[in-house]
Amino acid sequence: MTAEQGKVMFVFPGQGAQYPGMGSDLFEAFDVVRDLYDEASSIVGFDMARLSFEDPDSQLNFTRYTQPALLTHELACWRALTSLTDPAVTPQLSAGHSLGEYSALVAAGCLTFETALKLVQRRGELMGEFGEGGMLATTLDLEQAHELADRFFCGIGGCNLPEQTVIAGAHDDLERLTQELQATYPRKRAIPLQTEGAFHTFLMVSAAQQFRPVLEAVTFNTPQITVLSNFTGKAHGTDANGIRSRLFFQLFHPVRWIGCMNTAMDEGVDTIVELGGGIGKQEGPATKRPNLEGIIKKSLKWRDHTATYVGAINLETIRAAVAELSG
Repeated sequence: MTAEQGKVMFVFPGQGAQYPGMGSDLFEAFDVVRDLYDEASSIVGFDMARLSFEDPDSQLNFTRYTQPALLTHELACWRALTSLTDPAVTPQLSAGHSLGEYSALVAAGCLTFETALKLVQRRGELMGEFGEGGMLATTLDLEQAHELADRFFCGIGGCNLPEQTVIAGAHDDLERLTQELQATYPRKRAIPLQTEGAFHTFLMVSAAQQFRPVLEAVTFNTPQITVLSNFTGKAHGTDANGIRSRLFFQLFHPVRWIGCMNTAMDEGVDTIVELGGGIGKQEGPATKRPNLEGIIKKSLKWRDHTATYVGAINLETIRAAVAELSG
């Protein structure tokens, strides 16, 4: 199958997919990537390549740096892939998990790279500044997670799968909630996430209030393809104010990734390409695996929906993706 014969969606991961060295292989191989990192450095006011490739001051996992660095890597992968396939692979939809939604908007022509990078730089600063508490990835369904969260002053931070719900709150509240979870659901798991706060919950309201005028000050173009919203789990419309509003609400409401995947499958997506980031304990881009792959494949299985998944997160996988997508 070639990408031209099907309906393609580009997806971009969120915070947690960053690692030292990301983008270094692409930087060596592609002029378009070197240009992108040079542009990024001039926009954010620090050396984006040095931060991303070397992380000499151990700053990459601080939200204020994570978000612009990860967005730059995601769009470096996008530019590298499209430079090799254009115009053979044209997506009909794009989606991103949390931060990744901004990359999805760039891929749709709704935001320029410069605008998106400035937005996520400020977004990361505010989330780091106002952030408190933490997040737990649980194997609870939404009803079970809500029942616990409501009893311990916590909130739902993300709905990734029918039985993978993220709970977030103050550290003391999460500790008490975890004890209750273990007693009530001994077969369920709760894994702490490495974040600087209870993102996508009521504890991010102050950050969102500060971020609203930033959103209102920038230009959003009409998307050229369908972009899915984390806030609604459905497609963004073409109205710029509506997109701004949903990005505002995204900061303190759950990431509805289940909804995004359901919408994509309802639209008949049959090829899903993940761009950027990577996870895995070993060092170096070549050792990483895609962040969203497991969630995406489980979503497809849950719905009994057939679609080809393609990872494009480093030089090796991008070259493989070009071969697969081009026929």
